[in-house]
Amino acid sequence: MLRVSSTKNLGGITISGDHGDFESLYDSLHEIVGGEEDHPYHEAARIRVLGVCYDLRHALMGDREIILVENGMDKEKKKRMGTITPDANVYYSINVIWPEMLFVLMALNDFCRFYAYKLTKGRYDMMLDKSVIWDHNIAQIRLFQAEAAKCLQEAVEGKTYSRIINMMVVGYTWLEGYITQYLDVLNVRFLDMDREKRMKNLSIMVKRLTEKGEEYRSIERTILEAAKEYDRNPDDIRLNLEYPEQIDW
Repeated sequence: MLRVSSTKNLGGITISGDHGDFESLYDSLHEIVGGEEDHPYHEAARIRVLGVCYDLRHALMGDREIILVENGMDKEKKKRMGTITPDANVYYSINVIWPEMLFVLMALNDFCRFYAYKLTKGRYDMMLDKSVIWDHNIAQIRLFQAEAAKCLQEAVEGKTYSRIINMMVVGYTWLEGYITQYLDVLNVRFLDMDREKRMKNLSIMVKRLTEKGEEYRSIERTILEAAKEYDRNPDDIRLNLEYPEQIDW
């Protein structure tokens, strides 16, 4: 079963699951975000979701951490069933920085709508259409989001959680042309905090991501001006930021 939990110092979340869990989530994320040609105005957000896919794939290749999870088999049960089995299952594990994860969770709401629109050819009640309501990919994504939301609820106080969830439920036009370099600013800033400050700033991170305030607008202007000057796509412009070599998860 796919699991999501906060890291020890609230630097981010840990996503864990067995081989089948990771393969299923990886495949569904790819299906939901589609190809580059499907979302030309949302490519930067799509790349951020694919960043999670990158870590999932590397975990499946044995390039990330593993954990052992008790599977409920004890000596008495094995004797009664007449079988020899391990007492624990191997789960793969990856970490994602909290602001990054919050952005991906919101982006997936939009990509689920795009995906449902495509399946139903734009029916007004698309989320209740028979081709959507039983769709495996949407169910898998919603399960992932639900586990992440449960993890978030355990990390913050009740009122703070409600405030965060309200801010995260936004319209699907929110992603169009979003300057995701701003997300790097928030990631680096968040990682520079201690555990207590991280807990207090989770709701502020969501507010910064969704409101497109003055700081976001300033970075957006910088990115667009640089893209024009160097004749590049805005997504290709990088800010002068450095992530820590060792993250205090």
